[in-house]
Amino acid sequence: MDLRHAVLDAFSQNKKAALLIGGAVLGLGLGYKYLRKTEKVVRVGVVSQLLIHPLKSGRAVSVALAECQKIGLKFGELQDRHWLMVTEDGHMVTGRQEPRLVLVSLTCEGGHVCLNSAGMEELRFPVKQPENAVIDCRVFGKDIQGRDCGDEVSRWLTRVLEAEKTYRLVHFEHQMTARRPTEGETMFQKYEVAYSDMAPVMLLSESSVKDLSSKLEKDVTVERFRPNIVISDCEAFEEDSWEALQIGSVRLQRVMSCGRCIFTTVDPETGIISRKEPLETLKSYRLCDPSEKHIYKSSPLFGQLHTVNKTGILQVGDVVYKISR
Repeated sequence: MDLRHAVLDAFSQNKKAALLIGGAVLGLGLGYKYLRKTEKVVRVGVVSQLLIHPLKSGRAVSVALAECQKIGLKFGELQDRHWLMVTEDGHMVTGRQEPRLVLVSLTCEGGHVCLNSAGMEELRFPVKQPENAVIDCRVFGKDIQGRDCGDEVSRWLTRVLEAEKTYRLVHFEHQMTARRPTEGETMFQKYEVAYSDMAPVMLLSESSVKDLSSKLEKDVTVERFRPNIVISDCEAFEEDSWEALQIGSVRLQRVMSCGRCIFTTVDPETGIISRKEPLETLKSYRLCDPSEKHIYKSSPLFGQLHTVNKTGILQVGDVVYKISR
């Protein structure tokens, strides 16, 4: 019996099963075609700035283009939140505890890290220091490793911050195991970060910052809120409704809003913490819906956190498209 006759014989013996299977295959095909047809792409803004924060809580580095990796933005040897200041026993230190950390600049040049701060001589050291110890660190209660950057760097940071305790600098290397941001929340378990608070990419619009400034005695800048991608040509808080985005070849997926803390009250130009504004004003009109209090508690929402569904290159001037079905 040839194949054609075998198929016909099987069909005649079980017409119902064949019809069901055929219908299912046809349905899947039509469904896939329908889903592809119904994906809508709408222009919602333009990338006006790309900011990398190599040192957690340190100064931002503005770049014209960046590689958007699963773990965040990268430009050359600079990777977002890949350097971290810690105590001698490995606990994370940020601008919440040491506000003057915002005045420290970390850049890379010719395989060397360059540390700068006003009134201090520049300190250079190799990006790769394989002979140095790997330290076990604690970031928001989670374990993560970091390569110690050495005693000279430790002394430099301690002098800059005029600290009574000793601080060390660690570097997250590509072979190390990244961390999952939050325990127990399934919405956070599909991606990993290095030393970022919650997600690989934070996005904020210029209009949202302008709206906040209009309610303050003194204007604030986007740098105070430490975004990676700044968007222009959209309405204030329009970014709250963007669930999926296409920027160049990159696809981003919204995870959650960015809940704001006392760190927003640190002036990025002076390193002085007020512990008041703009946090109090944000709390007056940017609190979450009561149904989301178990997530955000009393933190006001400002900016959006995204994970990277498709990696690629981002450039200032890229058009931002909202993807919907």
